[in-house]
Amino acid sequence: MAALVAALLTQVSDRTPWAAAALADRYDNKGVVIAGVALALAFGNALGAIGGMVVAPMLSPNAQGLLLALALLSGGVAGFWPIKPAKVPSWRLGAFGSSFVAVAMLGFGDRMQFITAALAAQATTPAFAAIGATIGSIAVTVPAILLGEKGMRKLPTTALRLVAAAVLMVAGAVQALSALRLI
Repeated sequence: MAALVAALLTQVSDRTPWAAAALADRYDNKGVVIAGVALALAFGNALGAIGGMVVAPMLSPNAQGLLLALALLSGGVAGFWPIKPAKVPSWRLGAFGSSFVAVAMLGFGDRMQFITAALAAQATTPAFAAIGATIGSIAVTVPAILLGEKGMRKLPTTALRLVAAAVLMVAGAVQALSALRLI
């Protein structure tokens, strides 16, 4: 559940939904775009969970908590910067291939992957971190695909981004204080 909520908050203030909306405007088959985007999000979150599994044995429980705090704080700080809509190149890969490659490239090493890794490092079942993060990411991205760029421009994205960033910052601060045993 933590990964799902973190993904919802992170993706609201990310370029991925904008890229997905641009891809949906470019290709008529929104179902194929959704499939490509969903697979890319699952792939990226799986990589994050694998990274968390690799790092977890090297960290004490307090260090794992601080890693999560750092991931949440960095996600929150990044959310305060305005979103620059992603420019999606014209590839000859079709709707599925272009959607998969664009979102995979955009998401590789981003803050959601970092948060997924940190959550997986703490989890007894790291796969749940990847699953929750993927569901949360899809829950934000699919409406963007269905709305398209014109519909996305009608949403109060600045307010959503700032609220999500503030929530991530507060969650990161509470996690840091908890990991340091100050609360």
